Amino acid sequence: MKDPVRHSEPGPIPGGLRRLEEGRKARRYLYPATVLYTVYPLALLALVLRSRHAVVGVLCFLAGVALWTPLEYVAHRYVLHGRFPASRNLFHQLLHVMFDSTHVEHHQKPWSAEHLSGSFKTTVPVILALNLPGLLIPWYVWPLLIAGVVQSFIVEEWVHYSVHFSRRGGRYFEYIRRHHMYHHSAIGSEVAFGLTNGIWDVVWHTRIPERHRRKVHGGRARRAKHHGRAALLTGSTRSTQASS
Repeated sequence: MKDPVRHSEPGPIPGGLRRLEEGRKARRYLYPATVLYTVYPLALLALVLRSRHAVVGVLCFLAGVALWTPLEYVAHRYVLHGRFPASRNLFHQLLHVMFDSTHVEHHQKPWSAEHLSGSFKTTVPVILALNLPGLLIPWYVWPLLIAGVVQSFIVEEWVHYSVHFSRRGGRYFEYIRRHHMYHHSAIGSEVAFGLTNGIWDVVWHTRIPERHRRKVHGGRARRAKHHGRAALLTGSTRSTQASS
């Protein structure tokens, strides 16, 4: 079965004012989800901290945070990348509409705000379904675990936004931007599935191939080396001037 993401062609990259506008639109789409999916975990944390189950509740929340990174990888690789083709079966077609087509459009138009983030239409049903076991499990265990997952999901959405629209500096953001942009390239849709890190790509053998990895991340190392030499030379020059 062909992966529709792999066999899609990326659209043109907008520049200048259009890209700025798409970035503003992407932020506007993210704000409501950020409020809802942050207030919900914080409210649960506040409740559990006022109860006699505070330690268990906080540990479950932190477990949800830790659980997010493998979930992020699995969801991106196996759910969003063409595993639910169009079908006459109502349930299968619903999965196709909710996941496949949206992600195909994101790969075709990676600079479009409309296809950058999960909408309430796709995320709310999933989060409600994930919370169903909480009806049978103590409220300070499963719901707090899912709250940690949900809070981490919002962090991932903002990291994804920064990759596409921000020029935020620092080693982490430069690394994850190069990592994700390779995934969006014509040869990268079957690797680099991690959205906030590359750990699970290493574990499940979907790292960027080494011959490409050197080119993708090598520039960063060369620039750091260059800046280090420049700083050293600048320091030496200043020392020489001070001594004379």
